[in-house]
Amino acid sequence: MEEISLHILDIAENSLRAGAKNVEIVVARDRARDLLTIDVRDDGTGMDAETLARVRNPFFTTKHKKTGLGIPLLAQAAEQAGGGLTIDSAPGSGTHVSVTLQWSHIDRPKMGAMADTLLTMIAGHPELDLVYEERVDGDVFRLDTREIKNELDDVPINDPAVLEALRGMLRDGMRV
Repeated sequence: MEEISLHILDIAENSLRAGAKNVEIVVARDRARDLLTIDVRDDGTGMDAETLARVRNPFFTTKHKKTGLGIPLLAQAAEQAGGGLTIDSAPGSGTHVSVTLQWSHIDRPKMGAMADTLLTMIAGHPELDLVYEERVDGDVFRLDTREIKNELDDVPINDPAVLEALRGMLRDGMRV
């Protein structure tokens, strides 16, 4: 994975496999500190200490495949870009993945198509309550699917017309 948006999608998919009903993603760019931070929190089942200790091992996975490369690759990308990755989790308490990267670092992965990533999550998992917040030097853009679902009444959030409207909202509001 060469784009941050794909790493975020991988973490969100992990959250869904862990039974999360709520996922919060915060992407913050601080130009003065030359820093990009990404926080993904969920209310899934969480991880026990043994799983948490092994999650960075590329040969460990809780999935049916042989390797779990998402977290190890993201940790490597963060470290190569002058930052790091931390994970806080406990059974019954969900998981919090926090990533920092130096914004101007030559090895920082590109952000990628974050709007498309969010739309993929919304379209594929309409039952998920997703909050996306983007902070750039004090300006905040926020998308909360709970608020949108309340406004839609009986129209599903993954209705094509709704997704197209959301695409416009994201295109107009996102700055990272």
